[in-house]
Amino acid sequence: MAPASVRRPPYKDFLQPALHRRFSTTALILLAIAYVYAIGLARWNSFLWSWFPIGPTGFRAAFFWFSGSLILILRIAQYHPGYRTSDSAFDTFLKHWRNFSTLETIVTYAFSAWLFAQVYLLSQPKDSGLEWVTYLSYDRQRLNEKAVLFTTHLVILGVYQAIRHLYLDIDRLPLGVAKPSEKAVRSNSSDVGALMKKFWGEMPIIFWQSLNQMLASGIMTLVIYPFLRKAVWRLSLFFFRPFFNLPKTNYVPYSWPVSFKSVTSMILASVMLLIVWIAGNTAFTMFMVKEPTKDQRPFTSGSKDPNGSLLNGLRHRKLFYKCFAMWELALIARDFPERRKAIYEDLDRKDGPAWSQVCSICLEVLKSLETNIGNYGKAPEPVAAPVAPPVEEKVRTAPPLKEEPIYLGGPARRRNFLTEVEKTVAQVAVAPGQGSPLKPFARRVVDAAKHQLLEVQKAVTGTDDTAGLIRSWALKGLHKWVGIPFRKEYRRRMLHAVLGSPYGEPSLYINAAYALSMLTSHSLQEDKYGNVQRDIATIIRTLTNMTKKLDRFKEGFEVHWTDVEGTKECPEVDAIMEALREALTTLIVEFGPYARDLRLTLTDMRLAREAANFPEPQPRMDHLLDLNQWKG
Repeated sequence: MAPASVRRPPYKDFLQPALHRRFSTTALILLAIAYVYAIGLARWNSFLWSWFPIGPTGFRAAFFWFSGSLILILRIAQYHPGYRTSDSAFDTFLKHWRNFSTLETIVTYAFSAWLFAQVYLLSQPKDSGLEWVTYLSYDRQRLNEKAVLFTTHLVILGVYQAIRHLYLDIDRLPLGVAKPSEKAVRSNSSDVGALMKKFWGEMPIIFWQSLNQMLASGIMTLVIYPFLRKAVWRLSLFFFRPFFNLPKTNYVPYSWPVSFKSVTSMILASVMLLIVWIAGNTAFTMFMVKEPTKDQRPFTSGSKDPNGSLLNGLRHRKLFYKCFAMWELALIARDFPERRKAIYEDLDRKDGPAWSQVCSICLEVLKSLETNIGNYGKAPEPVAAPVAPPVEEKVRTAPPLKEEPIYLGGPARRRNFLTEVEKTVAQVAVAPGQGSPLKPFARRVVDAAKHQLLEVQKAVTGTDDTAGLIRSWALKGLHKWVGIPFRKEYRRRMLHAVLGSPYGEPSLYINAAYALSMLTSHSLQEDKYGNVQRDIATIIRTLTNMTKKLDRFKEGFEVHWTDVEGTKECPEVDAIMEALREALTTLIVEFGPYARDLRLTLTDMRLAREAANFPEPQPRMDHLLDLNQWKG
């Protein structure tokens, strides 16, 4: 229990320093890779200066590291937990292509590739043929297109990698869960040493991915460079003419800038750059999703008000902080008895006891699943228009307009004609929805044209079902690779429906269920005031209700016609349902014998067992009367 005068540090004050330390570890890994590159590209004219960090090798390593660290800075700016929930990849594209983050990703990768290319070119010897300017004689200089092609290829590689980064949503951080079954076999998987060993074990996979993506980017360069050749050539001349005596003409060389050495250099540089990018992203994701602990203790244990800081994180409006706080709560409920007791015994808080607040937050998180399911498929509510202030009616200062016929006088025949025109115009203006005498004739013309088109369609395709014909053509396209972005796959739609939008993190709900079940089960031994037992009935009923609703929703969720594979699998939702059932099973086992004292009816317990797939208790037979003893 924290005194009222003690400042309650927000949860981000404990999470942000930990994220900075983890970022530093990733940056050191990239620095080690960059230093290896710098030594490999050294000219070895001197043994000392070829590896000594304070010198050309050190500067080369610094620029290589900066090229890779740009991607880490991008990850820090755009990381997020949870999946981008939408019905199809094309829907995701429509939602995010206008965002500034999309342009930022493409520009960052392209600039990183350009910087890496310049450092690599400057590191090459003079006889490599990759210098920017070649000297035909003492005063004749010419731009080398091999360097132009080399740089363009790496920039194209950067754009390709940026598109892949966006498509695969590499910015997502997959957070972990604290399963009760892992308590007895808890390992040091979150230690830096273990994670470092795991990372270096991933290097063969990283190298293989780099080779695959290098081949894909090489094919893209072969296709794209002929169209960009004139543009990049003139752009390069524009930047180099102020510094060199280059020809005034902008004609592109007749020969193609391809040789064995240049192609080998492009392949080697592409693989080196891809290793930096993929290794940086892998290390960033691996270290950033470590457990929310420091020195084998929860983050908030260092706070003057640990429970207050944890509650601040659980109520945080940002999903990232909320997910980490819920993960920490589940770890506390599983592994830290002193923190559990602190939650049970913290009674004198402004907003109520700590346990009551924790229970309320976890139940709200689980109930939000029902809200997400209810909102799925509904159109967003329109924004209410601002109410205009009432306008005071002005006092009329002139007589009203006359309603008499406009044309007066003249012959009677002309006056009759003009009167009829006025009546016709008035009818059209006052009652525009009335039928027109031309309507039946126009309908007959449209029906005849439609009949003729159907006859032509039937003669060509053999069917007059237009909708079915269009659908069959669409299915043919969906079976090909071009139709993949337009498929509304079962897994995508299920995640969108259950987790909500624009992002949904399954670990939030899994950790909430596990935290509730473990806190309630441990309360039998550690809650000396008995506050937890008041909420057991509410928790069991809520878990039962959510499990049944989620199960019914999943059973009735059909496959969309554009999902040509038709696989009805969603591991994330299955994990949520498994967590709900495990939590219910724990509560049934621990509190089933006390159901009557907890105001749980037989119906409540029966529904809970059905939802958890828990077997019904077998009646005991030892108390029944043995009728055989009365025989004979």
